Amino acid sequence: MRVPFIKMHGLGNDFVVLDARNDPLPAAMTAARAAALADRHTGIGCDQLIVLAPAGDAGADLAMRIYNQDGGEVEACGNATRAVGLLAGGNARIATAAGVLVTTGNAQGIAVDMGEPRLGWEQIPLAYAMDTLAMPVGWDGLEQPVAVNVGNPHAVFFVPDCNAVPLDVLGPQIEHDPLFPARVNVNIATVVDRQTIRLRVWERGAGLTRACGTGACATAVAAMRRGLVEREVTVHLPGGALLIGWGADNRITMTGPATESFRGTFAWEDYG
Repeated sequence: MRVPFIKMHGLGNDFVVLDARNDPLPAAMTAARAAALADRHTGIGCDQLIVLAPAGDAGADLAMRIYNQDGGEVEACGNATRAVGLLAGGNARIATAAGVLVTTGNAQGIAVDMGEPRLGWEQIPLAYAMDTLAMPVGWDGLEQPVAVNVGNPHAVFFVPDCNAVPLDVLGPQIEHDPLFPARVNVNIATVVDRQTIRLRVWERGAGLTRACGTGACATAVAAMRRGLVEREVTVHLPGGALLIGWGADNRITMTGPATESFRGTFAWEDYG
């Protein structure tokens, strides 16, 4: 059986979207099938596989499930939410494992209400209690990260030059450290000025990525909590820029582009 897919990206963070709202998939998505489809050599290739479904009774327009490149399911993905918002016409309420996310189309692309950040050690989660604003831990010169959960866990390190950090080496070490029972996304950030941050991200289950929407949100919140930037900031990632605001209502708004690349079909039985 051939199944249609849509290839999309947000700042180079790319997705394979399977729209099962009207036509259900032949069988339930599994971690093995998601990883096979995401493989860049033998599959379609993507950072995340997105499966859309009817919203059910979630008070939303549609629902999405998100699978990382390794097949593991995650709660949220900001760039994927913008892409799905684009497919839905710009304005949509999207049910995710992290809650209902609201998208709005505007001149800058798609804005997403990412909800409220979770800042308590048990909400990240961490293995034991500690100050999440200046964690008393370090890895090979990376020290005192800020921990923020924006639908998934992030550790944010501020350094003089984010490009000088061997993130391909340190990223997997930190991701799998026992301190993070659900693993963690690793963000290496440099504050340029009070309106600008440069950022690189090692994404759990996906590795180095050109852009990470929740990482940009977590990093902006971390910098704002430390008083390094204003409450609205532009975060520059290798794939492009995102505008992040943290309002007085404690909710995060992320704005940036989303793009459809192409459409195709694949044989379901080839990726079992």
